Amino acid sequence: SSSCLLSVLPAKGVTSQPPSWLMLHSENTSFPIATNGQPFPWNKLRLPDWILPVHYDLLIHPNLTSLIFMGSVKIEVTVVHETSTIVLHSKHLEITSAAIEEENGNTQADLKQMKVLEYPPHEQIAFLYAEPLLVDKKYFLYINYIANLSDGFYGFYKSTYKTKDGQTRLLASTHFEPTSARMAFPCFDEPSFKANYTIKIQRDGQYSALSNMPKVKTLKLDNNLFEDHFAESVKMSTYLVAFIVSDFQSVSGTTSSGIKVSIYVTPEKLNQAHYALEAAVKILEFYEQYFGIHYPLPKQDLVAVPDFQSGAMENWGLTTYRETSLLYDPETSSASDKLWVTMVIGHELAHQWFGNLVTMEWWNDIWLNEGFARYMEFISVDATYPELQVNDYLLGTCFAAMGRDSMNSSRPISSKAENPTQIKEMFDTVSYDKGACILHMLRNFLTEEVFQNGIIHYLKKHSYSNAKNNDLWNSLANICSEEDFTSGKFCYSKSQHSYYVDEHFDIAEIMNTWTLQKGIPLIIVEQNQKRIKIRQERFLKGIFPHDPQWASMQIGFLWHVPLTYITSHSKRIGRHLLKNHSDTIELEEDVNWVKFNVDMNGYYIVHYEGNGWDTIITLLNQNHTLFSYKDRANLIHNAFQLVSAGRLSLDRALDLTQYLQHESSNIVLLQGLGYLTGIYRMMERRNISDVTESLKRYILQHFKLMIDRQTWSDEGSISDRMLRSALLEIACDLQYPPCVQKANDLFSKWMGSDGNLTNVPSDVLETVYSVGSKTADGWNFLLERYKVSMSGAEQGKIRSALASCKDDAKLTRLLELAMEGHIIKTQDLSSVIYSVSTNPAGQHLAWKFVKKNWSKLLEKFPLGSFSIRTIIIGATAQFSSKQELEEVKLFFDSVKKEVSQLRAPQIAVENIEKNIKWLEKNLVTLTKWILENLK
Repeated sequence: SSSCLLSVLPAKGVTSQPPSWLMLHSENTSFPIATNGQPFPWNKLRLPDWILPVHYDLLIHPNLTSLIFMGSVKIEVTVVHETSTIVLHSKHLEITSAAIEEENGNTQADLKQMKVLEYPPHEQIAFLYAEPLLVDKKYFLYINYIANLSDGFYGFYKSTYKTKDGQTRLLASTHFEPTSARMAFPCFDEPSFKANYTIKIQRDGQYSALSNMPKVKTLKLDNNLFEDHFAESVKMSTYLVAFIVSDFQSVSGTTSSGIKVSIYVTPEKLNQAHYALEAAVKILEFYEQYFGIHYPLPKQDLVAVPDFQSGAMENWGLTTYRETSLLYDPETSSASDKLWVTMVIGHELAHQWFGNLVTMEWWNDIWLNEGFARYMEFISVDATYPELQVNDYLLGTCFAAMGRDSMNSSRPISSKAENPTQIKEMFDTVSYDKGACILHMLRNFLTEEVFQNGIIHYLKKHSYSNAKNNDLWNSLANICSEEDFTSGKFCYSKSQHSYYVDEHFDIAEIMNTWTLQKGIPLIIVEQNQKRIKIRQERFLKGIFPHDPQWASMQIGFLWHVPLTYITSHSKRIGRHLLKNHSDTIELEEDVNWVKFNVDMNGYYIVHYEGNGWDTIITLLNQNHTLFSYKDRANLIHNAFQLVSAGRLSLDRALDLTQYLQHESSNIVLLQGLGYLTGIYRMMERRNISDVTESLKRYILQHFKLMIDRQTWSDEGSISDRMLRSALLEIACDLQYPPCVQKANDLFSKWMGSDGNLTNVPSDVLETVYSVGSKTADGWNFLLERYKVSMSGAEQGKIRSALASCKDDAKLTRLLELAMEGHIIKTQDLSSVIYSVSTNPAGQHLAWKFVKKNWSKLLEKFPLGSFSIRTIIIGATAQFSSKQELEEVKLFFDSVKKEVSQLRAPQIAVENIEKNIKWLEKNLVTLTKWILENLK
């Protein structure tokens, strides 16, 4: 604000002769005021680039009794522009001394003290030196400081865990991404200031220390104190530095190329680390081979940290995880838990190349890290664990991205982000999921071979440095080797000549339409014998073409869409690059039907005008195997999305699901069932009891054979097991008597054995616990079990079950326990609030709780964090009435000062508006359709 700024003109408290640094940088018009009342020599959030770090020597000594740590850092810097000030980042660190030394070849160090200024609003400190620092000279900064171990989940923070006998143990761990390295040591905390690090850690004898690099030696100091020295790191960004002081134990293995891989975990959970070790070794070996670039460090540690806000973090050589993202307990981890662990490991290890070796230049392009890592999860797990059939779940990833991207509150993949809150909010479904889906579309468009060669080119060209969007497109366009590729600037593989062969396309021009504008295209298809007319619009949910604002929301949107299609007569996939608002495709012969977006390899939604949808519904009823299972899932998804956009009537989308009783693909079944149960839950929450009852009867009738076929076991493929978990959960939720009875029976036996019987298969554990939680005794027993459980996977299922009960007092108690953070850890608070809000009995309770505890929630989690976004969007996502909408708007208005820079409140409001509109438009149609289709 202006009160913090100081004009360069002489003013009160400033001498008429400005200091030398002010003269040097007088192009800046005003400067902030430092904490000591003096002018601070820099007024921007981004650091100046006239000083570059080369090497950090860092010594850290955490005291796990006093919860304070001491640090000293020696930073070697080079000077690009002559200056007498050095500005860098520091947050919550008390600087006790700062000095500078010029490299002069003498053995005698000539240390000169420097003046320190602080400007906390920008998390910056400045060192002022009496003389100018000269260009191309090497200098060393020496800084000593002291700080508290952080209370939250960022910086160098304390974490605790309980042993089986109830003792609390302490550890200290780091999480720096995106802007929290500055909470552990003063540094140039921006991704492009890459440097090498040599780290030393002092610790008590009962603990051990880990860092990015292997330990090279340990010195014994006085008073049972040890100092561990770690090898010098490769050149990397500050946010990837990591260190941990704990009493963890490990299991280790070695890859075929000699990299030591270790899983570190609290001692009593060591038996849950074996699957992660096997997966990490396999996936690391796969990436070395796929990228054709050796993993550059001698070791890779994966650590399960008991308190962890996100899912995991890719610190180079020392990846950290939530326990549920790394540990696998055969007795309590379900098939989907196993899939999750494998995917997260695939994600973090992909980052060792995408993100660590090559880093985005600034956070506006975080998708270059996260979109790639999300996409490589699928490529790596498909190659190393084909039995997990991981590519089936890419559909869900793209459905999630489309859900967010079809709202007006979405954002472009590459978006401006300047301050820490805006940067944190970039870690969202657009960066991760949409990023992965447009890469999948691009890989399909270019061919696997061209895509892989292009990303290898990108990684090799930008190793140990930073990249922007365009660097990726250039690498994908310029991978020609003399013998394989021809045709000028853009390459075509001879072996894959059929792909869009007549088009001379510019990859950057195509991909900029996907990364620099928000939203998703709707492709409208009108087929008449052999002529197909196509046109594109921006797809919007909850805003219909006849709404007054619709037309203005279409202005300026145009995508270059690599379309794929099959027809009733096609032997191969048709391809067409749509660059304009409309176009025509002429086929070689008349066809009966056409289906666009083959296997959903493209990021767009398709609407078939005329009798297009009627034809598709008839085909599905006659012989659904005419379409691949991915095409069937895609058709169901598109139909229900089009209902939300006012393009297709709900009865047609529901007609399309009727064939599902003959469906053999688990993925497709769950997709269709997901829409039906979603509508059921909306009716239940709104208390529209007649429709709720009819819909429940319809679902149980329609899917009865399938539900009755499920065994209460852990048998079958991962896909079969995940279908079982989902179907039985739905059946019991809909009060299907055989399901409830079986679950109660299993729960009673388990409770009768005081939880010692391991008679409940892990895939049905959550359903059994949920049914058991409906009695007071069952709920209390589960809470007691939660306190002593040594399995994060089991605890997650118990939390879910506790949140599903119908008793207000118990739901309130659950929320309070999560808020206290002792029995239920703070890391799980946002998911508890979300779970309670999805329970019809708890939706208003959860929202009241959020409003009442808003300021406490902001003390626990930073504003832009995933947790705050989950709370804002999750606690309101179920609302569908105008009264609820007004309440939510009023609340966001009352906290405007805090949330004004967040996107989450807009998303929450738009979600509710969409729900209101859906109900207004579809309730009558829904009621009529169900009555007509109930047997």
